[in-house]
Amino acid sequence: MTEPPRLVLASNSPRRRELLALTNLTFRVTHAQVDESRLPGEQPADYVLRLACAKAYSSAGEASDNELILAADTTVVDGEALLGKPREDAEARMMLTALRGHSHHVCTGLALLQVRDKRLVTDLCVTTVPMRAYSDDEIFRYVATGDPLDKAGAYGIQHPEFQPVENLNGCYTSVMGLPLCHLTRSLYRLGVELIADVAGNCQSKLGYSCPISRAVLDGLQVG
Repeated sequence: MTEPPRLVLASNSPRRRELLALTNLTFRVTHAQVDESRLPGEQPADYVLRLACAKAYSSAGEASDNELILAADTTVVDGEALLGKPREDAEARMMLTALRGHSHHVCTGLALLQVRDKRLVTDLCVTTVPMRAYSDDEIFRYVATGDPLDKAGAYGIQHPEFQPVENLNGCYTSVMGLPLCHLTRSLYRLGVELIADVAGNCQSKLGYSCPISRAVLDGLQVG
Protein backbone atom coordinates (compact mmCIF):
# COMPACT_ATOMS: atom_id res chain seq x y z
CA MET A 1 0.00 0.00 0.00
CA THR A 2 1.35 3.42 -0.90
CA GLU A 3 -0.44 5.14 1.97
CA PRO A 4 -2.05 3.91 5.18
CA PRO A 5 -5.72 2.99 4.78
CA ARG A 6 -8.40 4.54 6.89
CA LEU A 7 -9.24 2.30 9.82
CA VAL A 8 -12.70 1.46 11.09
CA LEU A 9 -12.59 0.58 14.78
CA ALA A 10 -15.45 -1.83 15.43
CA SER A 11 -15.75 -0.97 19.11
CA ASN A 12 -17.36 1.65 21.29
CA SER A 13 -14.68 1.29 23.97
CA PRO A 14 -13.15 4.67 24.90
CA ARG A 15 -9.97 2.88 25.98
CA ARG A 16 -9.52 1.27 22.56
CA ARG A 17 -10.05 4.66 20.90
CA GLU A 18 -7.45 6.23 23.17
CA LEU A 19 -4.92 3.49 22.48
CA LEU A 20 -5.50 3.40 18.73
CA ALA A 21 -4.81 7.14 18.59
CA LEU A 22 -1.20 6.35 19.60
CA THR A 23 -0.64 4.85 16.12
CA ASN A 24 -1.33 8.26 14.49
CA LEU A 25 -3.60 6.51 11.99
CA THR A 26 -6.84 8.10 10.88
CA PHE A 27 -9.83 6.09 12.02
CA ARG A 28 -13.54 6.23 12.60
CA VAL A 29 -15.64 4.25 15.04
CA THR A 30 -18.56 1.91 14.55
CA HIS A 31 -20.27 -0.48 16.95
CA ALA A 32 -20.44 -4.15 16.02
CA GLN A 33 -23.48 -6.11 17.14
CA VAL A 34 -22.64 -9.79 17.67
CA ASP A 35 -23.81 -12.62 19.88
CA GLU A 36 -21.09 -12.95 22.54
CA SER A 37 -22.28 -16.28 23.93
CA ARG A 38 -19.50 -18.78 24.49
CA LEU A 39 -19.79 -22.05 22.58
CA PRO A 40 -19.80 -25.32 24.57
CA GLY A 41 -16.25 -26.35 25.40
CA GLU A 42 -14.76 -23.31 23.64
CA GLN A 43 -11.31 -22.34 24.88
CA PRO A 44 -10.66 -18.69 25.86
CA ALA A 45 -8.24 -18.03 22.99
CA ASP A 46 -10.66 -19.48 20.44
CA TYR A 47 -13.51 -17.50 21.99
CA VAL A 48 -11.89 -14.07 21.75
CA LEU A 49 -10.57 -14.70 18.24
CA ARG A 50 -13.98 -15.87 17.03
CA LEU A 51 -15.70 -12.81 18.47
CA ALA A 52 -13.07 -10.44 17.06
CA CYS A 53 -13.60 -11.94 13.60
CA ALA A 54 -17.38 -11.79 13.98
CA LYS A 55 -17.19 -8.12 14.93
CA ALA A 56 -15.00 -7.35 11.92
CA TYR A 57 -17.29 -9.15 9.46
CA SER A 58 -20.42 -7.61 10.96
CA SER A 59 -18.99 -4.13 10.28
CA ALA A 60 -17.94 -4.84 6.69
CA GLY A 61 -21.27 -3.80 5.20
CA GLU A 62 -20.82 -0.27 6.55
CA ALA A 63 -17.27 0.17 5.25
CA SER A 64 -15.88 1.27 1.90
CA ASP A 65 -13.38 -0.66 -0.19
CA ASN A 66 -10.44 1.51 0.87
CA GLU A 67 -11.05 0.94 4.59
CA LEU A 68 -9.56 -1.57 6.98
CA ILE A 69 -11.70 -2.86 9.84
CA LEU A 70 -10.13 -3.44 13.25
CA ALA A 71 -12.00 -5.48 15.82
CA ALA A 72 -10.94 -6.86 19.18
CA ASP A 73 -12.35 -8.90 22.02
CA THR A 74 -10.98 -9.26 25.54
CA THR A 75 -11.85 -11.67 28.31
CA VAL A 76 -10.50 -12.30 31.80
CA VAL A 77 -9.71 -15.94 32.52
CA ASP A 78 -9.61 -17.05 36.16
CA GLY A 79 -9.15 -20.79 36.32
CA GLU A 80 -12.06 -22.27 34.37
CA ALA A 81 -14.14 -19.10 34.59
CA LEU A 82 -14.36 -16.43 31.89
CA LEU A 83 -15.21 -13.08 33.44
CA GLY A 84 -16.98 -10.53 31.29
CA LYS A 85 -18.39 -7.17 32.35
CA PRO A 86 -20.30 -7.26 35.63
CA ARG A 87 -24.01 -6.49 35.40
CA GLU A 88 -24.27 -4.87 38.82
CA ASP A 89 -22.19 -3.72 41.79
CA ALA A 90 -22.63 -6.99 43.68
CA GLU A 91 -21.24 -8.99 40.74
CA ALA A 92 -18.31 -6.56 40.42
CA ARG A 93 -17.45 -7.03 44.10
CA MET A 94 -17.67 -10.81 43.67
CA MET A 95 -15.30 -10.76 40.69
CA LEU A 96 -12.76 -8.52 42.40
CA THR A 97 -12.82 -10.70 45.51
CA ALA A 98 -12.23 -13.82 43.39
CA LEU A 99 -9.28 -12.22 41.56
CA ARG A 100 -7.60 -10.78 44.65
CA GLY A 101 -4.11 -11.90 45.63
CA HIS A 102 -3.30 -14.24 42.73
CA SER A 103 -2.61 -14.22 39.00
CA HIS A 104 -5.11 -14.70 36.21
CA HIS A 105 -4.91 -14.34 32.42
CA VAL A 106 -6.29 -11.75 30.05
CA CYS A 107 -6.86 -12.91 26.47
CA THR A 108 -7.29 -10.35 23.70
CA GLY A 109 -8.02 -11.40 20.13
CA LEU A 110 -7.45 -9.03 17.21
CA ALA A 111 -8.96 -9.17 13.73
CA LEU A 112 -8.07 -6.93 10.79
CA LEU A 113 -10.33 -7.21 7.75
CA GLN A 114 -9.27 -5.57 4.48
CA VAL A 115 -12.60 -4.68 2.92
CA ARG A 116 -11.38 -4.52 -0.68
CA ASP A 117 -10.32 -8.15 -0.97
CA LYS A 118 -11.79 -9.57 2.28
CA ARG A 119 -8.31 -10.54 3.50
CA LEU A 120 -8.38 -11.29 7.23
CA VAL A 121 -5.42 -11.19 9.63
CA THR A 122 -5.74 -12.24 13.27
CA ASP A 123 -3.50 -12.14 16.31
CA LEU A 124 -3.75 -13.16 19.94
CA CYS A 125 -2.23 -11.79 23.13
CA VAL A 126 -2.39 -13.70 26.41
CA THR A 127 -1.11 -11.78 29.43
CA THR A 128 -0.53 -13.06 32.95
CA VAL A 129 -1.89 -10.50 35.39
CA PRO A 130 -0.84 -10.61 39.08
CA MET A 131 -3.36 -8.91 41.37
CA ARG A 132 -2.36 -7.39 44.68
CA ALA A 133 -4.07 -8.28 47.96
CA TYR A 134 -6.37 -5.24 48.10
CA SER A 135 -8.80 -4.98 51.01
CA ASP A 136 -12.57 -5.37 51.14
CA ASP A 137 -12.82 -1.66 51.84
CA GLU A 138 -10.81 -0.88 48.70
CA ILE A 139 -13.17 -3.08 46.69
CA PHE A 140 -16.25 -1.28 47.99
CA ARG A 141 -14.76 2.16 47.37
CA TYR A 142 -13.63 1.23 43.86
CA VAL A 143 -16.98 -0.31 42.89
CA ALA A 144 -18.71 2.85 44.18
CA THR A 145 -16.90 4.85 41.49
CA GLY A 146 -18.78 2.94 38.77
CA ASP A 147 -15.53 2.19 36.93
CA PRO A 148 -15.80 -1.63 37.04
CA LEU A 149 -19.15 -1.90 35.29
CA ASP A 150 -17.86 -1.50 31.73
CA LYS A 151 -14.74 -3.63 32.13
CA ALA A 152 -14.14 -7.36 31.79
CA GLY A 153 -13.21 -8.77 35.18
CA ALA A 154 -14.57 -5.63 36.87
CA TYR A 155 -11.29 -3.72 36.94
CA GLY A 156 -9.28 -1.20 34.97
CA ILE A 157 -5.54 -1.79 35.20
CA GLN A 158 -5.00 1.92 34.59
CA HIS A 159 -7.23 3.20 37.41
CA PRO A 160 -5.02 5.70 39.30
CA GLU A 161 -6.45 5.16 42.78
CA PHE A 162 -7.33 1.47 42.89
CA GLN A 163 -4.23 0.19 41.02
CA PRO A 164 -5.24 -3.49 41.31
CA VAL A 165 -2.25 -5.00 39.49
CA GLU A 166 1.30 -5.33 40.77
CA ASN A 167 4.52 -6.40 39.03
CA LEU A 168 3.06 -6.88 35.56
CA ASN A 169 5.55 -8.45 33.18
CA GLY A 170 3.52 -8.47 29.98
CA CYS A 171 1.43 -6.36 27.63
CA TYR A 172 -0.27 -3.54 29.54
CA THR A 173 -2.44 -2.42 26.64
CA SER A 174 -3.79 -5.93 26.07
CA VAL A 175 -5.23 -5.80 29.58
CA MET A 176 -6.83 -2.49 28.55
CA GLY A 177 -8.27 -4.17 25.44
CA LEU A 178 -5.92 -3.43 22.52
CA PRO A 179 -2.35 -4.84 22.41
CA LEU A 180 -0.60 -2.22 20.31
CA CYS A 181 2.55 -4.11 19.34
CA HIS A 182 0.44 -7.08 18.23
CA LEU A 183 -1.64 -4.63 16.21
CA THR A 184 1.49 -3.11 14.68
CA ARG A 185 2.79 -6.46 13.44
CA SER A 186 -0.67 -7.45 12.17
CA LEU A 187 -0.89 -4.23 10.15
CA TYR A 188 2.55 -4.95 8.73
CA ARG A 189 1.26 -8.32 7.45
CA LEU A 190 -1.27 -6.32 5.42
CA GLY A 191 1.40 -4.02 4.03
CA VAL A 192 0.76 -1.16 6.46
CA GLU A 193 4.03 0.04 7.98
CA LEU A 194 3.45 2.60 10.71
CA ILE A 195 5.49 5.78 10.82
CA ALA A 196 4.74 6.39 14.49
CA ASP A 197 6.87 4.78 17.19
CA VAL A 198 3.90 2.93 18.62
CA ALA A 199 5.83 1.08 21.33
CA GLY A 200 7.50 4.31 22.42
CA ASN A 201 4.23 6.25 22.36
CA CYS A 202 2.55 3.52 24.37
CA GLN A 203 5.20 3.37 27.09
CA SER A 204 5.37 7.15 27.35
CA LYS A 205 1.59 7.49 27.60
CA LEU A 206 1.18 4.77 30.22
CA GLY A 207 4.39 5.30 32.16
CA TYR A 208 5.17 1.60 31.74
CA SER A 209 8.49 0.14 30.67
CA CYS A 210 7.35 -2.79 28.56
CA PRO A 211 9.66 -5.83 28.75
CA ILE A 212 8.19 -7.64 25.74
CA SER A 213 7.55 -5.03 23.03
CA ARG A 214 10.68 -5.86 21.04
CA ALA A 215 9.95 -9.58 21.17
CA VAL A 216 6.35 -9.04 20.00
CA LEU A 217 7.46 -6.85 17.10
CA ASP A 218 9.99 -9.54 16.18
CA GLY A 219 7.12 -11.99 15.84
CA LEU A 220 7.45 -14.02 19.03
CA GLN A 221 4.29 -15.37 20.66
CA VAL A 222 4.55 -13.60 23.99
CA GLY A 223 2.01 -11.48 25.82
